[in-house]
Amino acid sequence: MKSIQDELPLLQQILTLISSHFGAKCEVVLHDLTKDYNSTIVDIRNGDITNRKIGGCGSNLGLEVLRGSVVDGDRYNYVTTLNNGKILRSSSIYLKDDDGSIIGSICINYDITETLQFEGFLRQFNHFSPAQDEEVFASDVNSLLKHLISEAQKQIGKPVSEMNKEEKITFIRYLDEKGAFLITKSGEHICELLGISKFTFYNYLEISRTAKE
Repeated sequence: MKSIQDELPLLQQILTLISSHFGAKCEVVLHDLTKDYNSTIVDIRNGDITNRKIGGCGSNLGLEVLRGSVVDGDRYNYVTTLNNGKILRSSSIYLKDDDGSIIGSICINYDITETLQFEGFLRQFNHFSPAQDEEVFASDVNSLLKHLISEAQKQIGKPVSEMNKEEKITFIRYLDEKGAFLITKSGEHICELLGISKFTFYNYLEISRTAKE
């Protein structure tokens, strides 16, 4: 492969295959990483999932690969939480030219928000909870915080945009019990995620801790 444009018809055919097979909940993105990073998207299907379109930019993961901070950038089945509360299961592969230089990527983002809600309903219906917590080895504290947030959302069974006050308190209680707020600036991140002020956050935190006593 010499360039993304040279192989564009084939790559677009692959995008059509994936998006047609998995349906409207599956976003598929083709990036040309030889372009300015502000406009790497050359094709995208079901872009409403992340509110992106052709001419849009890539994610932070792509920057790490281009920077050389990450040698093998291909990642499969990782979970991402959007600012609007959507939860995505994602996979990304990077495309190289004949000289071995990274020139593009194909990314799949599947919206699993509704299936997680259904999973939460089934857990309640079956009165099932995992026997024990799994240990997670994260590469950095931000990744660890993202994992804890994802687990907290699974406990609630709905995106943060649909949580009421009691559910937000339960959400905060879970994170507190898991030690999430020992991570620097994690409280600020949760305030932004839940759309609440610092005062409200500390009020909810106090309520959650008092209720447990």
